[in-house]
Amino acid sequence: MTRTGQAGTTGRRWVLCRRCRAPVYGPRLDRNLGVCPECGDHGPLTAPQRIAHLLDPGSVRELPAVADDHDPLAFHDTVPYAERLDRARRATGLAEAVVCVRGTVAGHPVVAAVMDFRFLGGSLGSAVGELITRAAETALQERTPLLLVTASGGARMQEGALSLMQMAKTSQALGLLDEAGVLTISLVTDPTYGGVAASFATLCDVVVAEPGARLGFAGPRVVEQTLRSPLPPGFQSAEFLLEHGLIDLVRPRAELRPTLGRLLAAGGRAGGPPPPGDGGLVRDPGLLPDMDPWTQVRRARDLRRPTTLDYARRVLRDFEELHGDRIGGDCPAIVGGVGRLRGRPVMLIGHQKGHDGAELNARNFGMASPHGYRKAARLMRLAAKLGLPVVTLVDTPGAHPGLEAERHGQAMAIAANLRLMASLPVPVLTLIIGEGGSGGALALGVADEVLICADAVYSVISPEGCASILWRDAADAPRAAAALRLHSRELLRLGVVDAVLPEPEGGMGADHAAAAQLVERALAERLGDLVRRPAERLVRERRARFRRFGSGPPPDARPADGDRSSLEHVPLRH
Repeated sequence: MTRTGQAGTTGRRWVLCRRCRAPVYGPRLDRNLGVCPECGDHGPLTAPQRIAHLLDPGSVRELPAVADDHDPLAFHDTVPYAERLDRARRATGLAEAVVCVRGTVAGHPVVAAVMDFRFLGGSLGSAVGELITRAAETALQERTPLLLVTASGGARMQEGALSLMQMAKTSQALGLLDEAGVLTISLVTDPTYGGVAASFATLCDVVVAEPGARLGFAGPRVVEQTLRSPLPPGFQSAEFLLEHGLIDLVRPRAELRPTLGRLLAAGGRAGGPPPPGDGGLVRDPGLLPDMDPWTQVRRARDLRRPTTLDYARRVLRDFEELHGDRIGGDCPAIVGGVGRLRGRPVMLIGHQKGHDGAELNARNFGMASPHGYRKAARLMRLAAKLGLPVVTLVDTPGAHPGLEAERHGQAMAIAANLRLMASLPVPVLTLIIGEGGSGGALALGVADEVLICADAVYSVISPEGCASILWRDAADAPRAAAALRLHSRELLRLGVVDAVLPEPEGGMGADHAAAAQLVERALAERLGDLVRRPAERLVRERRARFRRFGSGPPPDARPADGDRSSLEHVPLRH
């Protein structure tokens, strides 16, 4: 009997799981892609097994290998380094600790560099660094996404400082792909440590990990010895890293190929722009009926209204949510990811509330922390790199005002987003789907066009907050709502929003399917116009849009057109 910690089980009748110690029938483990059916432990795979699992059959073409035997130090411990290399090659059948190939994943072209831990612990030596750099250069030359599958104990000691230099060399190669707008994806497998973790493994646009995969600079024993105290449960595991905003996704092995396929689709070239249109929007405030502002506030807060994730699942195809700010946190109050809107890849980012008390609490009522705004900024920069339009959905009472938010720089995170969005060289389209509260809303709202659902609101402060400050009584919120002119018709008249999206009978919450159809049409048709504009024009006109506010005589402060009872209006309901 062998253990699943040894790569490959073919020909073994029974194996012993390295984690739960249960005996597992070898052929069953093979069918399960090396994942223990008892405890879910993801055992190691060889580089050839990884390639066969992830890439489409018949698509794989190996890139040229590096033939040079690099022994710059003539290193000798118990055996000469050259002998160690020879033993590793005979044991694995590989030339080095990484295999580089061309191929496709779910039909999408990719250049892949796949590491193999069996070869000297997947260590990063000069040949490995050269192979990965050449793979990146091939991806750059062919404008093809790069996939890196990592498994490593760190830099190769036997090559001294030259091994250390491979960290800079491979990181530089990833930087060139950033400049060229080529998508990079890292798949972290267990374990990935040291120089590999501190270079190309964590520099990719999207970092995916298998369940339980460990990733870190220093190994757990070193950290424990330094701290002289036990480590928290799951320290450096994929789940721990996801919780702390350091990776995007954790996916079981069986789901990796479709997940990678969806991500690669976002990095591909979109077809021709969709036909432009006005998406059923209303642009003339004179065509909209009068609404009681407080009634509209209450409708905007209706928990039945679709959330950002509801729209993502109904409006987009192949939506893949991405996580984390890559600094140290994730925020459930802001969600974002890539998907296809009528065939066009887009980056969707939005506030997320919920439909019941449990979800509202879990999402902090849609009030984002600095981690949320920094996550949004990271996804916007990725969209700019890949040339993806950015669609933001706004629904928040405001940014989270708590102690931890202030400690992590809430004001700075919001300010950074305002500056970033003003200069994004891709179309930016905002739809206010519920509450648009203060700077927490504006941090996702610096757009080429700002749309608002008929029952949504947008304001510098909540009515309750305004009433408490001015009249010292939150019960005066209806009075404050009227004074703030925060409802959709007045916002359109003031030019704060560019158009109003009528809602289904009973509001968006009454019929999610109908709401999604309305939103899909509005977003797709407006993007059809925006994607035709050159980047320079987008940025110039976006900046001009916000430059105008307060630069001239204000709009007439009286209710538009006085008594509207005799006018025909476009109804706010379809």
